[in-house]
Amino acid sequence: MTEDLDYKRDWTVHPPLIHPPYKSTLSRGPTKPLMPVRQSLLENSAPAYGNEVLGKLDADLTLNGRMNGEPLGERIIVKGRVRDEENRPVRNTLLEIWQANSAGRYIHLIDQHQAPLDPNFFGGGRTITDDDGYYEFLTIRPGAYPWGNHPNAWRPPHIHFSLFGLSFTQRLITQMYFPGDPLLDLDPIFQGTPMAARDLLISEFSIKDTKPDYALAYIFNITLRGRNATPWENQS
Repeated sequence: MTEDLDYKRDWTVHPPLIHPPYKSTLSRGPTKPLMPVRQSLLENSAPAYGNEVLGKLDADLTLNGRMNGEPLGERIIVKGRVRDEENRPVRNTLLEIWQANSAGRYIHLIDQHQAPLDPNFFGGGRTITDDDGYYEFLTIRPGAYPWGNHPNAWRPPHIHFSLFGLSFTQRLITQMYFPGDPLLDLDPIFQGTPMAARDLLISEFSIKDTKPDYALAYIFNITLRGRNATPWENQS
């Protein structure tokens, strides 16, 4: 832990470390006071990610997992801006995303629920923000999927986001949801976020950024700190 979360973290925005309706937090959340650890020279000067780590198709999830055809599902554009608490752009930061396919299944050995895998969809991508803090992905809208938290539990469609800071020891993780989803009211993970900050996790549909006859667009802006900070699952 690289900071004293009880002191630095704004609990009116970020979800609690233990939220009983989200059952796994009961076993993995800390039960004793957190101990602040000062950042070392290594953490402040460790290698950082840059454009050299990117492949040509990394930001296009409709192409980077293709084997012999188009991935199944609705194409969507996900774009936005990464900024700090003063609305200044956060440049050259690595964003990674991962998600389920259109049927609501991940390419992962643990995910064995009865939904088809898509041989042409890998489900992961990455990009670097530009000089104005903007990013953009082309992907497939993910499906809902069942999980074992409680009877008849379904996760709303979502996309996981990971942002790296000045080095790979500085990482933030959050989730993006879609507007108008009825599952949001039933999801303990989303409901574990303080009510005042929940809208910050929901993307905004944009007809302006929609590509005619090809892909709908959603805007998901990310704020790192301050009153309008995007709620994080972790902060390290």
